[in-house]
Amino acid sequence: MSDRASHDGVPDNSAPYDAVADWYETAFLVAQRSMGRDGFADSLGIDQGLVELLGEGSGPCLEVGCGTGIYAERVRQLGWSPVGVDLSMGMLRYGVGREPAALGDARHLPLPDGAVPAATAVMVHTDMPDYPAVLRETYRVLRPGGIFVHIGVHPCFCGGFANRSNPAAVVIEPGYLDGRWTTDSWTNQGLRDKVGATHWPIADLLAMTTEAGFELEAFREGGAPAPITFSFRAAKS
Repeated sequence: MSDRASHDGVPDNSAPYDAVADWYETAFLVAQRSMGRDGFADSLGIDQGLVELLGEGSGPCLEVGCGTGIYAERVRQLGWSPVGVDLSMGMLRYGVGREPAALGDARHLPLPDGAVPAATAVMVHTDMPDYPAVLRETYRVLRPGGIFVHIGVHPCFCGGFANRSNPAAVVIEPGYLDGRWTTDSWTNQGLRDKVGATHWPIADLLAMTTEAGFELEAFREGGAPAPITFSFRAAKS
């Protein structure tokens, strides 16, 4: 829901979510909620990941790639004041009703150095082919001692290489180590076939986080029977 860089054919500075924003808000989210994937009934572990990794606090919490702002209420319940940045005006048309939000590229956040005590990137890293740059920029705008919470699809079990048509027996095909952008998907009811996704193997994801300057502090997996999400908390020293 945020930035696109030139990567394996993906155009630079495009906002592919503009084309699907209405469908995302009125159909995709409705379907997710019908499966219990929202708020306290969250079956992907997103809600609990925010509770455990972000935790209670105060002050502004920057949501990098906030999209339609669907996680703002949980952040607010934890005591933070959510503020969002997203590249897609289509998504922000819905997001600004849920939190203060600005149009912007996550690689060039419209904030000064050390501006916020906390930041999150929730279910967006696969939308960002230049995620290493996003991490560096997020590190820049955090205060010393600030925390960053990443919650995303699990690198090992979700991607163009994973067939999840049978959740009890996920089939992992060749491609996990490739690290590539793709629209391949086992379902036409999701997002990857519509806007594409970038895959980062788990070792690369963690390495780019520490290379940005973060200190990794805690980890979490969510979803069952095979994990669907992988989350971590990192701190700015």
